[in-house]
Amino acid sequence: MKIETVINAEIELLTAIKNSDVSALETILHDDLLFNLPDGQTITKEFDLNSYRSGKMKIDFLEASDQIINVIDDSAVVAVTISLKGTYDSNPINGVLKYIRVWKQFESNLKVIAGSCIQLA
Repeated sequence: MKIETVINAEIELLTAIKNSDVSALETILHDDLLFNLPDGQTITKEFDLNSYRSGKMKIDFLEASDQIINVIDDSAVVAVTISLKGTYDSNPINGVLKYIRVWKQFESNLKVIAGSCIQLA
C-alpha cells in the first residue's frame, strides 16, 4: 500500500463527511467499524450513517492538518487534526479534534475499520 493511496482515501472520506454523502460513506466505512467519540461512546457504521441520513449531522467547515500516516502491510494508521464547525441535532459543534483512523485494504479499495477522536483544548 502506498502513502498516496491513503492520502487520497482520507481526502475522499473528508469530502464525503463535508457533503453528508451517505453513499460514499457506505463504501468507505467497513461494515464492522467501531469508532470512539470524545464522550467515550463507541458507535458503529450504521449509527454514523444514520446521523447523516437523518440530517442530524451538518458540517459547515472542516479542515485537516498535521497528518501523520504509517503504512503497516495492508493497513494504515492515520493521525490527523481536524478543525470542525457544524451542528449535531441542532447543537453547535465547534472545535479542534485529534482523530486516529485505521484503514485496511480490501480487494479494490481501502476501508476505515476503526477510529477515535478527542477534543483538543
